[in-house]
Amino acid sequence: MNCKAYLKEKKAVIDGRLATLLQTEVPQFRGLYEAMNYSLLAGGKRLRPILLLAAVEALGKDSTPYLDLACALECIHSYSLIHDDLPAMDDDDLRRGKATNHVVYGEGTAILAGDGLLTFAFELMARQRHIDGEKLTRCIALFAAAAGPAGMVGGQAFDLAAEGQAVDLEGLQLLHQMKTGIIFRGAIDMAAILADADDASAKALSRYADNMGLTFQITDDILDVTGEAAVLGKPVGSDVKNHKATYVTVFSLEKARQMAAEAARNADEALAVFGDEAWFLRELVAYLLTRVQ
Repeated sequence: MNCKAYLKEKKAVIDGRLATLLQTEVPQFRGLYEAMNYSLLAGGKRLRPILLLAAVEALGKDSTPYLDLACALECIHSYSLIHDDLPAMDDDDLRRGKATNHVVYGEGTAILAGDGLLTFAFELMARQRHIDGEKLTRCIALFAAAAGPAGMVGGQAFDLAAEGQAVDLEGLQLLHQMKTGIIFRGAIDMAAILADADDASAKALSRYADNMGLTFQITDDILDVTGEAAVLGKPVGSDVKNHKATYVTVFSLEKARQMAAEAARNADEALAVFGDEAWFLRELVAYLLTRVQ
């Protein structure tokens, strides 16, 4: 199996489970649940949940018992996209090839759909009674911190404050580490807890996650300039429109490509302590460098 086949296989499993999670018998709540499912089931790469499963497998363990934890990560990611697209944030009208949530359901319902997905994610995590209680508590605390004001939400706040402002390399690294990279690292650090990784393996995976996340973010910045909306499933040029600090706007397109390649090399080197079980993680960073969506 190659990287693309693995991504497709895992995505199908995750999509199948996500489709069963958000149901209600209360008529008054059906509009909210419809809005939540609209964004959750709209597609996407499912990269964050796949990373959790793949990292568990890289540590030699079966990832099957952790499918719902992986789905909870996708709920959090989908919530962040709904809020990120809002008029008060990036004001985008296209996501995953579909009209954004607030365009379809209105701004108020979109906010509540995001709120619902975020809180449901932690309910879903807490339901996993088959997982050792101490491990589960650590995972929930870890990801709550990654998604909260000291992590992704803080990164989003910094992103808003930085619009139209000069941002140096240190600020840019902090911005994207908190806004995007910390969620990738959270997924992989959760896997290390679940699979009983030793200190050396856990540290290597964290280094991998940081550099893989950087590869993803720089490539995302590049695609905002060079990509096609029909392929990406979201608007291109929105970073420039919103005066966002990115690796392309702060440096240049060529420099950004060089930095992405360096981050990918660093991610690959971090996996030196692993054997063949980590093949997907190795192939993933090479795939990210050449992705078109």
